[in-house]
Amino acid sequence: MPRRTAYAVLAALAAVVVLVSTAIFIGVGNSDGNIDTAAGKPRSSAAPASAGTWVGTWSTSAAAAEPNTLRGYAGMSIRNVVHTSIGGSQARIQLSNFYSARPLTITHASLALAAAPSNPTAAAGTMRRLTFAERPWVTIPPGQAVTSDPVRLDIPAAADLLVTTYAPRASGSVTYHPHARQTSYLARGDRTEDTAGAAYTEQSPYWRYLTAVDVFSREAQGTVVVIGDSITDGITSTAGANHRWTDFLAERLRTEPGAPRYSVLNSGISGNRVLSDGTQVPPNNPSALSRFRRDVLSRTGVKAVVVELGVNDILRTPHQTDPDAIVAGLRRLTEQAHARGLRVIGATLAPFYGHRGYTPELDAVRQQVNTEIRAGKVFDDVVDFDHALRDSMYPIRLRPSYDSGDHLHPSDEGYRAMARALDLQALKGGAAAAL
Repeated sequence: MPRRTAYAVLAALAAVVVLVSTAIFIGVGNSDGNIDTAAGKPRSSAAPASAGTWVGTWSTSAAAAEPNTLRGYAGMSIRNVVHTSIGGSQARIQLSNFYSARPLTITHASLALAAAPSNPTAAAGTMRRLTFAERPWVTIPPGQAVTSDPVRLDIPAAADLLVTTYAPRASGSVTYHPHARQTSYLARGDRTEDTAGAAYTEQSPYWRYLTAVDVFSREAQGTVVVIGDSITDGITSTAGANHRWTDFLAERLRTEPGAPRYSVLNSGISGNRVLSDGTQVPPNNPSALSRFRRDVLSRTGVKAVVVELGVNDILRTPHQTDPDAIVAGLRRLTEQAHARGLRVIGATLAPFYGHRGYTPELDAVRQQVNTEIRAGKVFDDVVDFDHALRDSMYPIRLRPSYDSGDHLHPSDEGYRAMARALDLQALKGGAAAAL
């Protein structure tokens, strides 16, 4: 073959290799959503990888098996209403079957924006069918969770989403979160992609099966997860108003100049303790130590953790009256987070004088725990909720305007004060080298 012809052949072969390599690179998806599984085609390769990241915009902690649900909700559509902490251009959900001894088969699932707050009607043009590994159905084994494929949808911050699931047959006990402070809905039959809310005639104060929503965001830098008890759960906040202290924190992170642009995930469970599980198998209301990996470390895009725990170890029977045991448990949470390079901010325990469980002896345990936390040897940084919420004239009780009335849980204004107390700059950076 003449030399000039050989050079031409080699050049043509090289061009083919470049074209094939480019096609392979563009056509392969990954866990960050480079494949739009809803559309069945690759996301544009023109956008650089640094243009966005996956973060959690909402979560809740599975707390227990819903009572009297051994057959699940066969033949019914469950429309969970949840509130975003940050927006994005794509979304995916997590469904959990932690508290059933039987597989859960979801044959139809959808995601949409709510037309109005706390309303089961979908906003026009926002209904999206969800798939799982590109299938419209999924079977979740007992004790497991699954994540859907991402779908394209422009999701605003501080918006209500409708996440609907349909299970055609009995599935065993329902995994749920009982203190949602949000109305969700049920309908008979498969009404998963109904945009109108007329069929959703049954209201519910629970979240069922749904445990997380992630978004692909071009503004977020990461996620902060708050693990706590009923105070973080927002059990006395105004229902439907999104006035938990984590909601107010999310607002600060979205709007304040210089704040880290983090989303906020709420991993509070009412009655939760650092050290002790509930009594069932698997344990209802699992301790923070036993659920930390599930509810904190596994969340998407986590950069920092806030721990608000310890008061139920003191108040609930059997009372933990050894402050060193509680502090040791809190340190173990910090150690688990540090093993992942995560920064941990810990909260002091707020006053509870006047609550039915108050005794001077139990309050002394609370104050000893607070002394250790303030000494700086438990967490990387401290948010002093005791100082933020207490009555300056009588420091062992809540300030009256911050008291919901039970002398333990804050009012809406108390929750707002908690969010104000957190130094947002403390969320930045990594774990301390040593405590």
